[in-house]
Amino acid sequence: MLRSVSLTFRPRLLHRVASLSTRSLGRLPNTQSPIVSKPHFFNSVTGDSSEQIPAFRLLDGTGVPIDGAELPELDEAFARRLYENMQLLPNLDNILYNVQRQGKISFYMTAYGEEATIIGSAAALAHDDEVLGQYREMGVLLWRGFGLDNVMAQCFGNHEDTSSKGRQMPVHFGSPKHHFHTISSPLATQIPQAAGVAYALRRSPERSNSVAACFFGEGAASEGDFHAGLLLASTIPSPVVFIARNNGFAISTPSSEQYYGDGIASRGAGYGIDTIRVDGNDVLAVLTAVREARKRCLEQGRAVLVECMSYRVGHHSTSDDSFAYRARSEVEDRKRIDNPLVRFRLFMESRGWWDSQAEEELKTRLRADVLKAFKHAEVQSRWELSEIFTDIYAGEEPWNIREQREELSRLLEKYGEDWEPWKRELQKFKTESKDLVKNRE
Repeated sequence: MLRSVSLTFRPRLLHRVASLSTRSLGRLPNTQSPIVSKPHFFNSVTGDSSEQIPAFRLLDGTGVPIDGAELPELDEAFARRLYENMQLLPNLDNILYNVQRQGKISFYMTAYGEEATIIGSAAALAHDDEVLGQYREMGVLLWRGFGLDNVMAQCFGNHEDTSSKGRQMPVHFGSPKHHFHTISSPLATQIPQAAGVAYALRRSPERSNSVAACFFGEGAASEGDFHAGLLLASTIPSPVVFIARNNGFAISTPSSEQYYGDGIASRGAGYGIDTIRVDGNDVLAVLTAVREARKRCLEQGRAVLVECMSYRVGHHSTSDDSFAYRARSEVEDRKRIDNPLVRFRLFMESRGWWDSQAEEELKTRLRADVLKAFKHAEVQSRWELSEIFTDIYAGEEPWNIREQREELSRLLEKYGEDWEPWKRELQKFKTESKDLVKNRE
């Protein structure tokens, strides 16, 4: 009987399925996805080329605009400024890297190969946009007028260091005047902070034309803070431009061992935010992409993710020897084949805005400027030693800070004049620690 009933209802069931195919099948809870009758798996890594995330580029490796490229409005003065700032970075890197090797500063990180990403982004932002960087964004500060003397003062930690009074590691800059939040060493801490800063901007009518710009490497995107930051910025819409510098290496780990998905850009779609991948060695493409990202942030009040694809030509830092995990020939090939400085210089030469004489004069001038700032900084004394205890807490000084200061004063009084290592070190401070001993008296 049951079999006959089943056969009896089968034609009616088929008729019902057929009728559903000609009208809306409804939707599942919490999604607007269309209903399909065939299983469909998607993956931007293993799919065909049409499923890969495209990379935006304007200039080819020889500085020639590619087919269909629409270049941003650009005059000679602005192009020269872009190029000069790009050239300033390797000049600074050459001097300060060698200075660290001489033991005059404790640490340094270069930006070799990422000049176009840094300067192109800096030029696309407004000067009052809040920047939360990682540790290769010195070029953003230089673009905003921070100056070479301030760069050197921070790296040497002398009494002219306005970033942190000599209490931060080198290249950990900060400047409220330039809307640049102090850099932290732990990876990715700035990403959720940027979402919070952007939310504060959103709630401040007088800052309605400002965005937060957050820089980080693809290695930092492996941290949980990356996901916390993008989740916060997407669920509580805030105007933040996330700028991922995908330079191929997280210290010694190549990107092929960091993720299986299609870079960092593939994650933006998962959080429902507008995303673009750009050739990070093309300064005009970066400039255009970040400008558009900033515009979308302000118009939509939502986050945007920009992934800049480049190659870290230098070592990760002065604590790293990258030739232990990659071939020297690989680095030299990348420098020769796709140098962002060469690419933009060739573009300027094609416009009649640059020549070999201008190139030589620029390099000579920049090297002289960097050396002058270096020579000034290395002979300056440090802040007074007592400053180590200031600017930690607001309001009344807590008991633990007071006790620590008194303990150091006792030790200085007992050993400061007699123990040679301390004596040599204390001579580097402005009052040779007399400010602490005097306060004790």
